[in-house]
Amino acid sequence: MSNQGKAVAKAGAEHVYDAGLAVIPADAIKDPGMEPHRVRMTDKSQKHEKAAVRQVAALFLLSFLGSAFSIYAYFAFPITDDLGSVRANTLFLGLGITLGLMGIGIGAVHWAKTLMPDAEVSEERHQARSSEAARAAAIEIIKTADQESGFTRRKLIRRSLYTALAAFPIPAVFFFADLGKDQTDNLRHTMWKKGTRLVKDPTGTPIKASDVTIGSVFHVIPEGLTELEHHKLEEKAKAAVLLVRLDPSELKEDADKKSWSYDGIVAYSKICTHVGCPVALYEQHTHHLLCPCHQSTFDVTEHCKVVFGPASRPLPQLPIAVDAEGYLVAQSDFNEPVGPSFWERKN
Repeated sequence: MSNQGKAVAKAGAEHVYDAGLAVIPADAIKDPGMEPHRVRMTDKSQKHEKAAVRQVAALFLLSFLGSAFSIYAYFAFPITDDLGSVRANTLFLGLGITLGLMGIGIGAVHWAKTLMPDAEVSEERHQARSSEAARAAAIEIIKTADQESGFTRRKLIRRSLYTALAAFPIPAVFFFADLGKDQTDNLRHTMWKKGTRLVKDPTGTPIKASDVTIGSVFHVIPEGLTELEHHKLEEKAKAAVLLVRLDPSELKEDADKKSWSYDGIVAYSKICTHVGCPVALYEQHTHHLLCPCHQSTFDVTEHCKVVFGPASRPLPQLPIAVDAEGYLVAQSDFNEPVGPSFWERKN
């Protein structure tokens, strides 16, 4: 092996490495060293230093005010059935939380850039545990940094930071406390019940079995949903159904679920079992339902079982029948909770 084909370590090194076809420069790259230190205005002027202290404290105070405003917005702009209230609640609540977090973040950065030591330091890194002397030196560095940054000495910054940090998580207390008692019963039941007619969304027109042709798809809600005065959106989010008619010979139904369909007409929840997106893309040739959010795919011919994607459960099927006037009605509510899983779900 030639001398040019080897990369030789520095004097005292133990190993010699084969460089292969690499070109080894004769002169090593020199350490450029540290750039000249630039003195900040806060280092030269006590006036600028005090101004920076006030600016940092003001940013922490802004964080406190933002957290307080988010609590106010939570109660001042409640969510109702009006979509405008949802926008207002989201806007002002998000604005308050943003100010709360942004004030702490920008204040900490401004504090570090203007008041904390900015001397450049270069040191070698060791993978092994440092010696006791090095560890004692590290502790001393922390103490020195505390003295130089003035964290203990500058009471205004310290107290305003404590105030901002203490106020920031308070809105979460109100948000989680308002969840109230166990609401999982609401997740297990929808507006569907025996005899409820299937009506078109959003017109509310009842659907006759004779109006549903093979290959057609209807977006369906329970009769009476459009007349609700309260919680209309919540009920629709649980009860939305997709109605499809196939050739009865193409259905692969379990024996205990054959009575849940009517002459090839099947009804399934539109709420994806992955994260709750609306499943509304129907491919007529393959009889697949596609969730547009994460591409979970369900086979309508076989109880909407999952054939692709992250969803772990089939779409719940709504048992349907026909009343005396020929209109499609529900036999009962869904036999399992709709939508994504939750902690208290047992099936």
